[in-house]
Amino acid sequence: MKLGAEIKGVIFDVDGVLIDSMAIWTDLGARYVRSRGAEPEEGLAKILFSMSMEQGAAYLKDHYLPESTVEEIRDGLSKMLRDFYFYEVQAKPGAKELLEKMKTAHMRITAATSSPRGHVEAALERNGLLIFMERIFTSAEVGSSKHSPEIYDAAADFMGLKRDEICVFEDSLYALRTAAKAGYHTVGVFDKDGESDQKGMKETAGLYVGSLGELMQRL
Repeated sequence: MKLGAEIKGVIFDVDGVLIDSMAIWTDLGARYVRSRGAEPEEGLAKILFSMSMEQGAAYLKDHYLPESTVEEIRDGLSKMLRDFYFYEVQAKPGAKELLEKMKTAHMRITAATSSPRGHVEAALERNGLLIFMERIFTSAEVGSSKHSPEIYDAAADFMGLKRDEICVFEDSLYALRTAAKAGYHTVGVFDKDGESDQKGMKETAGLYVGSLGELMQRL
């Protein structure tokens, strides 16, 4: 699949596609433990992966920080995550150049994210990317995860385009499958801290790229 004239609009995932943020979601617990003067166990990220923020905070209290309350740890984790998005995370290489090229080509540009709006807007603005977004849609506001195409459909309705006129950019296989099954064109983007099943990504995506810079060369 090529991004030809039939593509009139795009929907970008944010984490792992436009900004280099996936590592914080696996490293947050360890970062916080170290900030409190303790050494995290090997494999802590895997232990915390399936837990909610509240459950993760309880685990860290039981295993590392018995003197703290679950609420204090949860609030500390939330602040660390917020600070990462507001002050630290960087744009993925090639993101700004790609958005500029799409804007010049008069393509409609939106984003669909599972992360909190405030976090991604701050990260995109600081990296000079927010200006390209006509609108950002969040799973929380739409009311469904990317296991359903509702967030993509909301963006499509906003742009006034049909599904086969839109290309969805994702770095996770489950979201890519959702978009592809719903009839959207898809681009699978590799992220070193993201999806483990890159074979599945290649098989599912209409176009698979190792980086946004690689995609620039194909346009």
